[in-house]
Amino acid sequence: MAALWENNGQMGQFPLEQWFYEMPPRYSMLFYSFRAVYVKSQYWRLLTTFLYFGPLNLDLLFHVFFLQRYSRLLEESSGRSPAHFAWLIFYAMSSLLIISPFLSLPFLGTALSSSLVYIWARRNPETRLSFLGLLVFTAPYLPWVLMAFSLVVHRIVPKDEMCGIVVGHVWYFFNDVYPTLHGGHRPLDPPMWWRRLFEQAVDRPTDATNVNREFAAAAAPEVR
Repeated sequence: MAALWENNGQMGQFPLEQWFYEMPPRYSMLFYSFRAVYVKSQYWRLLTTFLYFGPLNLDLLFHVFFLQRYSRLLEESSGRSPAHFAWLIFYAMSSLLIISPFLSLPFLGTALSSSLVYIWARRNPETRLSFLGLLVFTAPYLPWVLMAFSLVVHRIVPKDEMCGIVVGHVWYFFNDVYPTLHGGHRPLDPPMWWRRLFEQAVDRPTDATNVNREFAAAAAPEVR
């Protein structure tokens, strides 16, 4: 216990905090830390942790590209209101923030990308993909191909991608598998207050719409 106290009675640094102080200043204000957020009130880290994907390399470019591409495809193919896709993003980010301290994952951008890629891949099992023009496979293998590529590039087990796959699988199971076994019940559907938040503006006619309707009614010829 005494080893935790250093520097004239100041609390010693845990491994994650030691890593934090060794980081370049431009990144040290971005990563997620439970202590930094909830003790020091640095709440911006809840969002900035999803904006950093690591050093500039081919692996980073793949994950940024896949995050943009497959999040758009998920939104377009869902056939549901924007509230459902926003709820998916909220679920994934919240789940990753809860898991992060237990696995020492300071940056979660890659994990979020892996979650969305996994969900899309499981929903499109017949789609054939090509990786670097060398490997051809069906969509469900895409998350594992990306994980293997990260392992080759970084030479470490990609815990963030594994975490993202777990979070994505939970969403996929309770939205695509569970309802078919339990009479259509969807336990991870957004609550009503969340739907109103996104759909109220769409359902409520704007003042401009009312003015246009009144103008059209006045201009229409009277039918006798």
